Amino acid sequence: MTKIGVVISTTRPSRKGPVVAKWLLQQIDKLDIKDAHFEIIDLKEEDLPFLNEKNSPAEGKYEHDSTKKWSKKVASCDGFIFITAEYNNGPPAPLKNAIDTVYHEWDRKPVAFVGYGTYGATRAVEQLVDITAKIGMAPLSKTFVGITKFWDAIDDSGNIKDQYINGDVAKLINNLLWWADALNNRS
Repeated sequence: MTKIGVVISTTRPSRKGPVVAKWLLQQIDKLDIKDAHFEIIDLKEEDLPFLNEKNSPAEGKYEHDSTKKWSKKVASCDGFIFITAEYNNGPPAPLKNAIDTVYHEWDRKPVAFVGYGTYGATRAVEQLVDITAKIGMAPLSKTFVGITKFWDAIDDSGNIKDQYINGDVAKLINNLLWWADALNNRS
């Protein structure tokens, strides 16, 4: 079974990443996918101090339990969906730190993007495409889903209004699972 980590990138008290994750999982449930498991990875719940290892992550020699735990979690996934906000035209620092904490564990794994913000986190996703490609991931920006004007996009019940969604979740998931399978079979 293919395991996909759905990473919530924000940690602020007023964050909306969990709202987007809930919405995304509801959309995925409608697709009735039988051969994949989607696991929420909330960076607010992870213990990831800011770059506290003395060795470069590229060496793979981790001293801290938090890094070892994170390494195992990343390594256990076949692919990822980064749910990202946009902070000052870039990805949130907790997500960049999570990426930079380990190195080889990301290699040859596809990553898809769901962005939210005024412009759907487009600029953050553009940077994440470069960052993830540099560490050997396969960034799938072609099927990016962006939720624009995010503060207007949520109704009183906490649901995301369709008119603010740009992109197709089914295409994102199908593309991600295809790449996860292709890369898994070449390892």
